[in-house]
Amino acid sequence: MILNAIQSGEGLPVVLLHGLFGSARNFGAIQRALAARFRVIALDMRNHGDSPHAPGMRYPAQTTDVQETLHSIGVEQAAVIGHSMGGKTAMALALTAPATVQRLLVSDIAPVPYDHGNTGIAEAMQAIPLTPTLTRQQADAALTPAVPRPDIRAFLLQNLRFGASPRWRIGLAEIAAAIPDLEGWDAIPGTYEGPSLFVSGAESDYVLPEHRPAIKAQFPAARFVAVKNAGHWVHADNPTGFLAVLEAFLRNWR
Repeated sequence: MILNAIQSGEGLPVVLLHGLFGSARNFGAIQRALAARFRVIALDMRNHGDSPHAPGMRYPAQTTDVQETLHSIGVEQAAVIGHSMGGKTAMALALTAPATVQRLLVSDIAPVPYDHGNTGIAEAMQAIPLTPTLTRQQADAALTPAVPRPDIRAFLLQNLRFGASPRWRIGLAEIAAAIPDLEGWDAIPGTYEGPSLFVSGAESDYVLPEHRPAIKAQFPAARFVAVKNAGHWVHADNPTGFLAVLEAFLRNWR
């Protein structure tokens, strides 16, 4: 599958992979900042943004999507930055096609299974009645019991198109069916020896000390950084702090 790619800048290629229910545009501010020095490629993952919809979202399939897309635009090796679902895809890519990944930054996710309630979120999204009179306020109210945080509801509703024929921009049915695979992690053999940085939000519980042995076992060069004043959405909660970490990671890349 060839994914939708938003490109800017020139230089060494940097690939940005977003998280569940997101899109390439989530990295807009980060992409603009990096484009002064790099060719920055933000991808819409399958069933997200403007990329095609298709059943099946296991990480090997998403890894193949990324490989095929990069090959189609002439990128054979890149720095790969992934958040959450995109971070798991980035790890899978580094393990299965290490020559593609010059350096790896994983944002607030570990190579372990999770259970963070995304099935309930997807079901709440699917339950919103897509009638011509639907308003954003009504959709927000419908999501509130399953998603108490207003900022997360606003993030999710970026995917809903209102009007005479409201529709989800994302492949919501395909995503909902794939939640167990997306929250899970199938063991991938091998190691990635390249430079690796695992960035977490200081207020997040996604990457815990007990996850470090699993990370170091497959990413032996891994280093760890926690960004202050940030939860799981590190680049959105503290964009300045996340960008400083990312730029430092890329600074000596030639």
